[in-house]
Amino acid sequence: MSAWALVTARRSIVSMVDVMDPSTRGAHDAYHRLVRAGSWSLTACFFALAKLVVALVPDPSRVTLYLDDTLFHRNGPKVEGAGSWRDAVRSTRKRVVVARGLNLVVLTVGLQPRWGGMTISIPVNLRLHRKDGPTMLALAAEMMAELVSWFPSTRFVLCGDGAYATLAGNHLERTAVVSRMRRDAALYEAPPSRTNRRGRPRKKGARLDTPVQLAKAATSWQEVELDWRGHKVTKLLWSRDVLWYRVCKDAMVRLVVVRDPTGHEPDDFFFTTDLQMSPQEVVEIYAGRWSIELCYREVKQGIGGQEPQSWKLKGPERAAGLAFWLYGAVWVWYLKISGERPRFAIKAWYPTKATPSFADALAELRRHLWRERITGDSGVLAVNEQTIDLLVEALAVAA
Repeated sequence: MSAWALVTARRSIVSMVDVMDPSTRGAHDAYHRLVRAGSWSLTACFFALAKLVVALVPDPSRVTLYLDDTLFHRNGPKVEGAGSWRDAVRSTRKRVVVARGLNLVVLTVGLQPRWGGMTISIPVNLRLHRKDGPTMLALAAEMMAELVSWFPSTRFVLCGDGAYATLAGNHLERTAVVSRMRRDAALYEAPPSRTNRRGRPRKKGARLDTPVQLAKAATSWQEVELDWRGHKVTKLLWSRDVLWYRVCKDAMVRLVVVRDPTGHEPDDFFFTTDLQMSPQEVVEIYAGRWSIELCYREVKQGIGGQEPQSWKLKGPERAAGLAFWLYGAVWVWYLKISGERPRFAIKAWYPTKATPSFADALAELRRHLWRERITGDSGVLAVNEQTIDLLVEALAVAA
């Protein structure tokens, strides 16, 4: 994994072997076998990482999670677990683009760094969705059950987009769900209290208007300043407890409507299964979901997660999982050493940069690993400290 962090060429397994210490590295085919058929557990790797991540949460008794799926592009008919899926990046409402690759369901922990700015999503679990296997919702519920078993005294808030809204009806243990509500959702009042009359008691109350119609009729809007992806914005909020019977049959949910005071953007509709959660908290949690999209971009571009050449057995799934694991491990290391004033480069074309990116965290890790390699290989000949600094910085810029 250190070699993966250091390699600057294409992130194939052979390229990683090339940057290993020559005195300790083995044959390249041994590392190919390790990935595709080695006796080790990807789940155990994520468990070890999850313990480090949860320890960084300011309030470990309540952890915010983000859930989504992404497509890892892998061409070729013999890539185990690959299939043809909708490419969300290139598709639009009118045109669907299909690409071949691995469909991964990813679960992350949302961390607010001490230096402020946007939330960071650190992967703590992953599943490969196959055409003939369990649904993505089933895989998500499986991952949540696993995570809950790892942390028996922790409560979770699980946030996903509208595709995962039906998890609200699964009644996940110690988990509240925050998601997007359909604009045409069929909503009801709470069912009436039971009476002594014969027959099955009613499961739904009176039918309500759709979320769009409720928002049009709403009057008591609350103006709130929200933390929106690292900066402050002013929105109007309105909420009401409703029964969304199609999604959660036996429990009320809190509908939260978000309105742009300027009228430029359409209303947004969210909900939570935690009726004690404030509307402001619901919206801020969902706004933090954008961090998982940044996670996908950095794993694919910064880590090169789609590049390891592994086709057979568990190789493709494990290589993808290790890419997400490495992304999380780099952030955990950087968060631990950086404190409230992290070190990062400010380029001439971006003088207003105020917070570090993943590229800064990876560059800092490379500095440490290169310095360790250079000083460790120097032998009896002392190397001038300024020379080492100059060489490390040159490597960091070149990478």
